[in-house]
Amino acid sequence: MLTEYHCHILPGIDDGAADADTALAMVGMMQAQGVERIVATPHFYAHREQSVAAFLERRQEAFAKIEGRTAISDIRLGAEVAIEHGLSELEGIERLAIAGTDLILLELPYRGFKEWMLEEAYNVGAEHKLRIIFAHVHRYLEYYNKEEMARLFSMRAMFQINNEAFETHAQRSFVRSLLRDELPLVYGSDAHDLGERRPNWNLLLKKGNPESIEASDRVLDRHTK
Repeated sequence: MLTEYHCHILPGIDDGAADADTALAMVGMMQAQGVERIVATPHFYAHREQSVAAFLERRQEAFAKIEGRTAISDIRLGAEVAIEHGLSELEGIERLAIAGTDLILLELPYRGFKEWMLEEAYNVGAEHKLRIIFAHVHRYLEYYNKEEMARLFSMRAMFQINNEAFETHAQRSFVRSLLRDELPLVYGSDAHDLGERRPNWNLLLKKGNPESIEASDRVLDRHTK
């Protein structure tokens, strides 16, 4: 079951789909590209939110605008959680995991590597019994040196790749290196709209590794409680 692990289809909650019509069109585009199951992952920034509970209420309100109307019926709710100082101590953080699983998608800051980032991620997993998925790890090649990337990949975690990584030879080679190292990967479009950041599963299916895509699809079922 082709599974989208990272996208911003919920209308009006973040910088993704602006309204319900856009959201429904994005899901329709995914369905036409072969996607059968979606994890919706709106941005969560602890310093901007009143509480986890308040975010979850907004998320449900956004989902209600498209629920029962989408071309793909199997939509799981999650979040793309920004790693910040003190994140692991946030009350209720376990509720940001993908619904019905122990998987949580964490986004590293777009800046130079600091050890505290991985410490926060480790503590989120260890203290709340969650399995970490690091979002779009290929993007950090711009910020981390080889040793820092190795430090990231030494974590007991999963690593999400955006389909966009298959647009260039350099990033395809990077993904192949992760597969050679047998790192657990999951895939997602990180789609935000119908324009430059539209769903792009046709790119992954054309240029990705079929066995790796199938392995990615099975992750959600393996971690469903």
